[in-house]
Amino acid sequence: MAAIDSALESLEELDGFTDSGSDYEATLKTSKRKKLAVPGPKPPKRPRRKAALRATSSPSSSPIPSPPDPSLKEQHSRGTSRQVSAAVPVRRVNETNQGISSEDIYDAVCSGKSAMVAVVDEWLDSYKRNREVGLLVLINFIVRSCGCKGVVSREMFESMQSAEIISKLTKEFSEDSVNYPLSTPSRQLKRFKAGLSEFAQVLVRSCRNSLIYDEYLFPSLLALLTGLSDSQVRAFRHTSTLLAMKLMTGLVEVAVLVSVQLQTTQRQYDMEKSKRAHDRAFDRLEELQATISELQEKKEELSSMMNATLRGVFVHRYRDQLSDIRVACIEELGIWLKTNPEDFLNDGCLKYLGWTLHDKQSPVRLQCVRALQGLYQEKEFIGRLELFTSRFKERMLSMVLDKDPNVAVEVVNLLLLIQQKTEECLSEEECGHIYPLVYASHRGLASAAGVFLYNKLKNVISSVNQENGNAAFFQILISFHIQSEFHEHGAYLVDSLWGVAGSELRDWETMTALLLTESGLLYEEEGALIELMMCAIRQATQAIPPVGRTQGKKLLSVKDRKIQEQDKRRVTTHFIPLLPQLLTKYSADAGKMSLLLKAPLYFNLDMYNSAQWLEKHLDLLLAQVCGIVEKHTEVTVLEACAHLASALCSDCYTFSSRAHLVFSQLLDGLTDCFSTYLGDLLQGVADENDTYCAATALKRIATLSSAKDLTGWKLFDSCLDLLKNGMESRDFNKELMVPAMRCAAFHLMWAKVNMMNSKPAEAELKRLRKEVRSFCRVCQTCLSLNETEIRDQAFELLCDLLLLYSASSVHSEPALQSLVHLPSDSLRSELAAFLLDYIFTEPADDELDAEVEEEMKLALLQRKRNQLAGYCKLVIYGVLDLSAATDVYKHYSKYFKDFGDIIKETMSKSKLISPVQSAKTVCLSLQQLFSEMLTEDHSRRDLNEIRDLAKRLAMSFGTDLQCIRKPLVALHTDGIHFAFREPRDGEEQLANVAFLEILSEFSFKLLQQDSDQLAALLKSECPSAALSRSSVRIYQQSLEARRPHRPREPEPRGDTVGSHDVPLTKRRRTTAQGEADLSRESWLDSSIQSNLHTPVFTSTVQRQPAKQIASRKPLAKDSDNDSNLTEPESEEEFSSRPQFRKVKPVKRRHLSSSQRGRSLDQQHLSSHLTLLSLIEDDNAEEQREEAEIEDYESDSDHESAYKLPSTRHTSFSILDELFG
Repeated sequence: MAAIDSALESLEELDGFTDSGSDYEATLKTSKRKKLAVPGPKPPKRPRRKAALRATSSPSSSPIPSPPDPSLKEQHSRGTSRQVSAAVPVRRVNETNQGISSEDIYDAVCSGKSAMVAVVDEWLDSYKRNREVGLLVLINFIVRSCGCKGVVSREMFESMQSAEIISKLTKEFSEDSVNYPLSTPSRQLKRFKAGLSEFAQVLVRSCRNSLIYDEYLFPSLLALLTGLSDSQVRAFRHTSTLLAMKLMTGLVEVAVLVSVQLQTTQRQYDMEKSKRAHDRAFDRLEELQATISELQEKKEELSSMMNATLRGVFVHRYRDQLSDIRVACIEELGIWLKTNPEDFLNDGCLKYLGWTLHDKQSPVRLQCVRALQGLYQEKEFIGRLELFTSRFKERMLSMVLDKDPNVAVEVVNLLLLIQQKTEECLSEEECGHIYPLVYASHRGLASAAGVFLYNKLKNVISSVNQENGNAAFFQILISFHIQSEFHEHGAYLVDSLWGVAGSELRDWETMTALLLTESGLLYEEEGALIELMMCAIRQATQAIPPVGRTQGKKLLSVKDRKIQEQDKRRVTTHFIPLLPQLLTKYSADAGKMSLLLKAPLYFNLDMYNSAQWLEKHLDLLLAQVCGIVEKHTEVTVLEACAHLASALCSDCYTFSSRAHLVFSQLLDGLTDCFSTYLGDLLQGVADENDTYCAATALKRIATLSSAKDLTGWKLFDSCLDLLKNGMESRDFNKELMVPAMRCAAFHLMWAKVNMMNSKPAEAELKRLRKEVRSFCRVCQTCLSLNETEIRDQAFELLCDLLLLYSASSVHSEPALQSLVHLPSDSLRSELAAFLLDYIFTEPADDELDAEVEEEMKLALLQRKRNQLAGYCKLVIYGVLDLSAATDVYKHYSKYFKDFGDIIKETMSKSKLISPVQSAKTVCLSLQQLFSEMLTEDHSRRDLNEIRDLAKRLAMSFGTDLQCIRKPLVALHTDGIHFAFREPRDGEEQLANVAFLEILSEFSFKLLQQDSDQLAALLKSECPSAALSRSSVRIYQQSLEARRPHRPREPEPRGDTVGSHDVPLTKRRRTTAQGEADLSRESWLDSSIQSNLHTPVFTSTVQRQPAKQIASRKPLAKDSDNDSNLTEPESEEEFSSRPQFRKVKPVKRRHLSSSQRGRSLDQQHLSSHLTLLSLIEDDNAEEQREEAEIEDYESDSDHESAYKLPSTRHTSFSILDELFG
């Protein structure tokens, strides 16, 4: 560029600009550049600060972008098409054909394999030979790094203003892709970004002793980057901002070195001057004084360049619309604050970190939090951070609930630093925001909260000077677990603390000592300690995270497996002799017993045979388990005993025969007890005591039969007789009937397993088939009873048995084909009616006790989910026809929150069975709802609810339009036939025509040829009198308005389901009361409500409504064209209330159908993103920005998991993404 010698002066003028302006509103006089003679190589001269100051009086040749020529602006405002200038050659340029070229530097940066020091040294040699040519090479490298095909020629460099050069380069920018080097995905992006950053750092480091002060290279380079960073072309803005920030970081490091040298030299000078006159070395004093003056000049020069970069680039780009640019700015700001705290660590710079804590993009918030972590790690910085901490601590505390778990993790780590480093720390109330996170489902967040909690517990222990640290640790941890009121989630607490407190949680000796000795623990505290101890045993021996915290399959390393085996041996050795003592002490407590009985499941059970003294503990354990079964009737205790019995009876252990003998004797006694009272029960002469004894014995037998084969005791006939007797006498004793049903069902299940493992005789098969049919008939009768427990148990056992005895279960066993039991038509109808009557219903208020209402609701919901899953499995595995799923799909919208995942999985599986039939089933479910609406004379609102359901179901068809052609055509064909079917008795003509409105929700996934085919079918089926009806017109328009690509709403994961036949008549009809419509327009209408330094909308889980507050000061003349944040006028506003400004949103990317239909010429005239609008004057730009500032949405609020191809079909669709 010409007249570069005056570049420093243009940078100096930036010091007078106010921070509240935007887009670097430097206004400089424009004039033609003087042509410079190309000087020969000469050594760089030492910088002279005074000469530089004198040069600031002539700003005419500044390389900073100048306002465009008005005539050029007038020409561009006509909205003509973008033209690429042919005047600028697109080729490699090496102006002097000597030294390194811009392409050579670019290739070295891209490859990431070149030694960057050598590349920079080679360029410096070229620059020292001819600085104008060298600078031109560097400029073209920057242009190439932006992805621009244009080249700055020598003629352009000498004759054109910066604004004209940037305008020319903008014309040369490629329109065939929105990608540029910094936006390329995967490894290439990381490699190029790292190479570009390294180049900038090495350049500054190589020039720090000379060329950085030559008043030419760095002022010119920073001026160019400042102009490019103000461009509306995203590639220019992103690349130049990153380079400017990296150069700024290098300058900061150099400034620190200069400051250190200045301080050292000043101390030497003061020491020399403090000597007596005859001892002073005057030559030495003069030399030191000259060095001080030179260092002060260097420091002032560096301060000038840093200040110009900070004000010209950072203060505008830290609030850029592109999140990557904001991340780069905040990342480097954190480095400046930590590297040079004397100049940067003040409220004037810290405010930017505080404001970006409110950014709506999680990468920006994440980088901001990491920058703050670097500051709080330094003890000497804490005093300077006091005001910042008090001002933004509330915001940081709220960010522990951030939507992005990675941000929340880093915020918890930041708060831990604040807790450790600051004197005031966090109050107990503030810590209360973090403690519950140890129960979070995200493992990283829970572990970070666990570190915070552990640190707090250790501080409490140290403050009370406890000698026995681990005992005190467990006492405080128990108190926390009880007070947190998450008593059933001890596994989550242990998993959170395992990484930081693993040694304490493995202290089995201390835990058992607290339980077996009089340690002063209360009853509730003992229960909490047992729960935590069992969770710790499970964590140590299995290393399996709790439900919901699994992060893919993680294979244990050899070291981890070795540690796990050691932990298992330690647990087994320690607990084998102590477990009987614990069982004896807590034998009367069902809750504690059910926990302690799980301990042997984590043992290395082979160790019972390793020594003779351990075998007596095995005998003692077996005797205790039998005693517990005979003593307790609680389901949890009996199930724990059953699981332990199954483990001990496993054939892989040599002592299994001993365990079999003990449990067989136990079952003999229980069977004898039951048989004793069975005759009286069948005859109806048993009293209450007899009934109770028989019921408890049968309950124990049924529980044990779930883990052990009891077919040898032949209890099926007795249980079936007991059930039939209860049905005949109408004496529905649930304490007898429920365990009798379970015992009989487990008998049939074990019998099927035994048949598959042997070669049964025909008589045995015939007898088993008869038993299955008899039991199913009894269970079917129970479905209509008014006893909830009996009815639910019958439904669940029926689903299991029908699946176990289905055709698919014996597909590989031809000899067992006779065991297949298919449900009768009446049973199918009963099962479907059960769904409508007892699953897809709201619980009655009088069924729930006020004190345990929430717990009862959860238990009821879990039971319903299990029952629905059992029914859906019957459909998926072919026991029921696919058409039976219509009773499930009809409730997809209304019960999406409770059962949405189960229904989506059913759709996905049944689509694999038969895509066409699955689509027909979807259509059939909508037809049934529509018919019910007509029968019950519902309003238009009900039709809209059915349409909402259709929208959800349409989303389940997937995105591969070719694969779903046949299913969709079949669905539409069935729908059209249903809409125009012949009226039945009592029906009016064309009663179903309104169904076409529901069918129109599936039209947007049709291909054009299929739409034409269906339009022809509609024309042939529809009577001429019905063509004018609104429903017909709506459907016709949905077929005609079909576009190859259309915006779509987020769709439920999963696929569609199919049908075979029309399902049987159900007991009752229901209508789908759809939940709130997930409007596909909701995410298009959102707009940011403010231009603020402390935004109202946070991106945490708990979002508050926006508040509109008037600004105290009008905004600066030019608003930032890429920002949603406003910078206050002064540092005094750092601790003031936020300032807001309304922004009128214009969503350019989401157009109505009428707007999409505009002609190309109209789009040319109306587009705000044409090339010609890029160089309008400041006032016109301000007006446009006011209308075009867009809300950068939160990461996951309104984003779909996938995107259809763009709906724009003109060249401007690319421009819309190219320009930010």
